[in-house]
Amino acid sequence: MVISADVRNRLADDVIVIPIFSRGAFGPTHIPLAAGQGGIKKPSVLFCEEITTIDRGFVVRGPWGDRVEDDVLRAAVRAVRRALGETLPEPL
Repeated sequence: MVISADVRNRLADDVIVIPIFSRGAFGPTHIPLAAGQGGIKKPSVLFCEEITTIDRGFVVRGPWGDRVEDDVLRAAVRAVRRALGETLPEPL
């Protein structure tokens, strides 16, 4: 899932991504992604502790699906922050 800002995506040679896997246990840094979210065909898991960059050439076809729901993006951002060692209260 591409998480870098659109302006950065246009100007940089790479994009910041959270890897998506078809299997994996849910947890503080593993966020479920329902089928259909962001163009994913089957339920998957975001591995937010594995945030990385990939060459923009890998995504030249453009978006493969719609943007994910706001709650999924918020959960992913929280999980990345947890992976970086930030202590966060649980959302209400």
